[in-house]
Amino acid sequence: MCARGADQAAGIHIRVWRESHTSAILSAVSPSFAWDPAKDAQNQRKHGVAFVDAQLAFLDPARVIAKDLSHSKGEPRFYCFGETGSGVFTVRFTYRGDVIRIIGAGYWRRGKKIYEAQSQVPR
Repeated sequence: MCARGADQAAGIHIRVWRESHTSAILSAVSPSFAWDPAKDAQNQRKHGVAFVDAQLAFLDPARVIAKDLSHSKGEPRFYCFGETGSGVFTVRFTYRGDVIRIIGAGYWRRGKKIYEAQSQVPR
């Protein structure tokens, strides 16, 4: 069974994912972000977080990127757990070329626990 299949069989839906290309998020070239304005409005109503603010999670040097193993049928989905001035955001996103497309964002207790357990920058 592949690693993904084994994880899903064990009830694991997120795998922390550390590869060198995630450092591109903070490279000298500023990342580009995109989102659906209607989805952003819906997210603000439901979770109280605007996607423009969710971008800040990617600037956290201790951010944690994890692969969403429970979705990703057509395109890979990821989570960014990052601390901002208002707490730890969980941002769900995908890559579309060189653009980070934000799909959802909020304060997720499990995301905060993952962040605290996996963050590699001393506090």
